Amino acid sequence: MNSGPANGLIEVSGVRLYYEMYGGGPLVLFISGTTSDAGQFERVARLLADEFTVVTYDRRGNSRSSSFPAGRNETSMDEQADDAAGLIRALDLGPAAVFGTSGGAVILLNLLLRHPEVLRGAMVHEPSLVPVVSNAEEVAAMIKLITEDSSVKAHPRGTMELFLRQNIGAANFENLVPELRERMLGNAEVTFFIELAAFSSYVPDAKALADVEVPVQVVAGADSRGAYYYEAAEWAAKQLGTKLQEIPGAHTPYFDRPKEMVQAIRPFLRRVSR
Repeated sequence: MNSGPANGLIEVSGVRLYYEMYGGGPLVLFISGTTSDAGQFERVARLLADEFTVVTYDRRGNSRSSSFPAGRNETSMDEQADDAAGLIRALDLGPAAVFGTSGGAVILLNLLLRHPEVLRGAMVHEPSLVPVVSNAEEVAAMIKLITEDSSVKAHPRGTMELFLRQNIGAANFENLVPELRERMLGNAEVTFFIELAAFSSYVPDAKALADVEVPVQVVAGADSRGAYYYEAAEWAAKQLGTKLQEIPGAHTPYFDRPKEMVQAIRPFLRRVSR
C-alpha cells in the first residue's frame, strides 16, 4: 500500500509552514525554488525514506503555508533561510543534511552562512544566482519583463504555465499530479511579484563561502550545460573550494529522473549523516 506521508503545519518565524515527512533515520530537508510545493519532491522522498527522515515543505506564501500579509510584496534570502532553520529546529530532528535546488539552492547558500549549526551537510543544485553569470544582464532583463509586464499581472496563471513548461519541460508539466499542478499554478503571484526580485538579485559573500566548514557538494545536471544556473553552480563550487559534480538530468530531475537522482545524491547524504 502506498501510504501518504505524515504532514502538518508548524509555527516558524511568525508563519505556519506546511510540511511532509517520510521514513525514519537522519534528517534530510529539501528546499524548492519558485512555485515552492512539498509535493515536488514526493518521488525522491519516497525513495530516500528507506534510510532517512525526509522532510519537504511549502515555503512561506506558497501552496498550503501561510500567505504573506496583505500588501506585503517582498521577501529576502535571510527570511527564507530563517524559515528553513526554524523548521529544522521546530521539528527537533536536526542537524540536517539539506538539498536545495534552483532558488532553494540560493536559500541554502544563505543558510550555510546564517545558520551553519543546523546543518550536517549541504547539497547545492543549480542555484539561480543571476548576478554571477556571464549573461547576467540578459537574464535579469527577462526576469524584469516578467515582474513588470502588465499582461503578466493580468494573467499570472497563464504566464506561470508558460514559465513552468519552459523551466521544467512540457512533458514534466503534463505529467504533474493534477493537485500539484494546480497548487503550483496558484503560486504565480507569489513567484512573480514577491520572490523573483529577491532571488534574482542575491549574491552570497564569496569570502564567507570560502570559510564555510559544513560539508558541501555542488551539483548540476549533465543536461543543463549551457544554462545560466549550470554556470552559477560552477561559480558556487569555486567559492566553496569544491568541484562541481554532475548528476543525471536537467533542472528538475526530481520530476523525470528520480531514481537516478537518488542514486547520485545518496552517497553524500549517507556520508554526512553518519
